Amino acid sequence: MKLSSKLRYIIIAARPNQWVKNLVIYTSLVFSGTLFNVHLFVQVSIGFLMFCLLSSISYILNDIIDYPYDRKHPSKKNRPIAAGNLSIPDATFVVFLLSLTVLTMSLFFSIPFFTVAFLFLLLHFFYSLFFKMQPVLDIFAISFSFMLRAVAGQVLTGFHIQIWLMLTIFFISLFLASVKRHAELVTHGSQTRSSLSFYREHFLNFLSTTFATLTITTYSLYTFLEQPPLIDSRFSIDLSLLLPSFEARKWFMVTIPLVVYGIARYAQLLYTRDQGEAPESIMTHDKPLMIAIFLWGLIVVGLIYVF
Repeated sequence: MKLSSKLRYIIIAARPNQWVKNLVIYTSLVFSGTLFNVHLFVQVSIGFLMFCLLSSISYILNDIIDYPYDRKHPSKKNRPIAAGNLSIPDATFVVFLLSLTVLTMSLFFSIPFFTVAFLFLLLHFFYSLFFKMQPVLDIFAISFSFMLRAVAGQVLTGFHIQIWLMLTIFFISLFLASVKRHAELVTHGSQTRSSLSFYREHFLNFLSTTFATLTITTYSLYTFLEQPPLIDSRFSIDLSLLLPSFEARKWFMVTIPLVVYGIARYAQLLYTRDQGEAPESIMTHDKPLMIAIFLWGLIVVGLIYVF
């Protein structure tokens, strides 16, 4: 096989379309009021790229271990390793080389960042070997990987993520993971993932509903209880002139309906169109959901940096 073809299959196996998940690393930067701090933005962006590589390592490792199951899956059978386009020895070498490179680079940031990166890689290693075969524990492992991304952002910026916001990340990732398991069970049964044999559709419905409720609850508590950073700039507008008795922190509550709609829209796509198996595809292709996410981000940035 030509080197160019091998590189193309390595890139496909790395799943760059799923790198959007690593945007969680920017949480601390945005909500600390330092989004436009050039030094911190560059530092977090480099961290983002490193976590994209760490994610790709976990995807390739997972495909190496899962290739017997992937061959039975109607779409996963076309992945480079399952299809035989990328050999297991070559894929294993890529995992080793990328792991060594990224972990070495992380040492140049700090020991804490190296520790988070190492724990992220270790978590996905054990996920591929063990956790994904255990019901409930598999979706918690996915959620903890999102938490580690958020913690990496904290380490890089030095700013703490408020507890209610961190819990929101925890529960929404559990919601997305349980929805994905539901879609896999309904669409393919337990043939493509051994842990699915221990799940039942009504149990996954219960988990999805519970985690969706907890996401809305914790985010609502964040918007009401946490004080947003006060950013002084020439673009700042004093909303107290319009509503003098309304506390500044309560303006964040206007974003709650967008979060509720986003979760409801995602659930609709699951139950009416069976699209929950690829959350990254939904978030980047469904226009109503994309508009809700864009408006939420626009309002959050506006409230922190303008108003």
